[in-house]
Order: sequence, then C-alpha cells, then structure tokens
Amino acid sequence: MSWTPSEDPEPGDVRACDALEQVIVPRAHDLGGFSVRRALPAAGRQMVGPFIFFDQMGPAEFLIGNGIDVRPHPHIGLATVTYLFDGEIMHRDSLGTTMSIRPGELNLMSAGAGIVHSERTSPEQRASGARLFGIQAWAALPKSHEEKTPTFAHFDASQLPRISGEGKTVRLVMGDMFGRSSPAAFPHPSFYAEAVLAPGAVLPLDADYDERAVYIVSGTIDIAGDTFGAGRLLVFRAGDRISILATAQSRLILLGGEPMDGPRHIWWNFVSSSKDRIAAAKADWKAKRFAPVPGDLEDFIPLPDRP
Repeated sequence: MSWTPSEDPEPGDVRACDALEQVIVPRAHDLGGFSVRRALPAAGRQMVGPFIFFDQMGPAEFLIGNGIDVRPHPHIGLATVTYLFDGEIMHRDSLGTTMSIRPGELNLMSAGAGIVHSERTSPEQRASGARLFGIQAWAALPKSHEEKTPTFAHFDASQLPRISGEGKTVRLVMGDMFGRSSPAAFPHPSFYAEAVLAPGAVLPLDADYDERAVYIVSGTIDIAGDTFGAGRLLVFRAGDRISILATAQSRLILLGGEPMDGPRHIWWNFVSSSKDRIAAAKADWKAKRFAPVPGDLEDFIPLPDRP
C-alpha cells in the first residue's frame, strides 16, 4: 500500500507493568470512507524487529460499486506483509503478478531494488458490497537484501501453521514461534502471528527475540495486572517472559524480531539505509524508469512534493 501523509503516531497510555517499554496509540485518518490506524513508525520508536510500518486497515464497509483503489506506486528496500481478517484485495505488480488475498492468507512482496504494485477491490466484490479489515506492515530488508531482485509470494491459510488449544488459536504468518516455522521466508530473524483468545485464555510470549510487540486488534487483555484495550501497540522490554491474559474475546497481532542492522530512512514509499538511494528512487519514479504494472497501466500515484 502507499504511504499517505499523516501526523505521526504518538505515545499514549502511561507505561504500566515493568515489562512494557512503550505503549503506542495509533493515529487514525480517513481515506474517503476507509479508515487507517498507523502504529509504526512512532515517536521514539522507528522499528520493532524489522517492522517499520504498521497499519490497521478498516474495518470498512463500502457501498455497492465502491471499494479501495490504491493506484500503482513504487517501493524499494522493504517487504510488504499483508494479512486480512475480512474482505479481499486484488494485488497486481510489475513482476506480472495478479493475486487476490482473503482472510487468513499472506501476501509477501519483497521490493528489493524496486517494484511497483497496485491494490484494488475487484469488480466482483464491488458488485456485492465490499468489506475490508486487516493489517499491512512493512518490514525493512537487511542491507544485504536491499538491492536484491524483487519477489512476490502468496500463502493460503492452509499453508500457514495453526496452533490451537486452551482457548487460544495462533496462526503463524512469518518466522518461528511456539516450536513451529512459517513457510514464508524473510531474510532477518523475525516473527509475525495472529492470535485469537477466548476470555480467560493465557498466551505466553517468551523472550526468544530482543524486540517484541503486541497489537490489540479487538478485545481487552491483562498483563501483570494492567488492562489494555483495542488500538494499542504494546512494545516490551527485552529479556522478560510475558503472559497475556484475555479478559474478553480478543484478537492480537504478535510481531518483532532481532534489532535491524542500523536505522532506516523513510521517504513516501521508499525505505533504505541510504539517503542517496532514496534520492535515486525518487528520480527514477519521476522519470518513469520503474517497470509498469501489467493490467493496471492507465493511472499511477505521482511523486509527492513531500512524504
């Protein structure tokens, strides 16, 4: 998805239990009947593991004939991680990929040296009244992979490990957790998972990675006696084993990994360890040197004056 200008997220609640390093309250903004809540990057926190951008999309319901139209736009130096709870998105990219994504599935697009993609609601979904609810994250690529050839991979829900029991269900989207491994490869130690908890269920979050966070999509959870509701990104300190108690039916996203190999620069849809590389990408997009998106050639998002 394309970066759209908005105010940065800001710290929200006062830190509660000692295991918490930061509580981030995303800033919500409307994209014309389509609500987005951005949790990363935030004031005082650029990344959690490789994850440098985190948007909750929706929940949104569209009038018949309407939907989302994110026109072709470029990326470098990152991977987009798209995961839905409801609805459908049609993805097209400059590799020639045409792929819809539905709930429980993963679209993993690695931009590398440069890719262009669009995300739209299909005509079939528009005709029946479209819905959309999900998360799109950007994961910064390590320096060793920033200039690699772009790739796209799709994983059906049946391909992603599912761990159930004791009132909780975890779908492992990326990385390694709870003794299982996702088939979705990413070139930096990291994890990304959806957890659905019944009231009273307890989910452990071990200190397997130095950087860990939980985003509360819905419901309420208790950590060390402190309660947190939906729309909070909880960032934890390294080294502590966390227990998450659901006090209501809850849906969470678990994310994190090892610290990245240095900070990243972000300008619009470009992420890089080098300011010069971002300047080159801006010039390339303005001069139309990126490859086009087959099947979506009529329009594109122009280079903005500012990010």
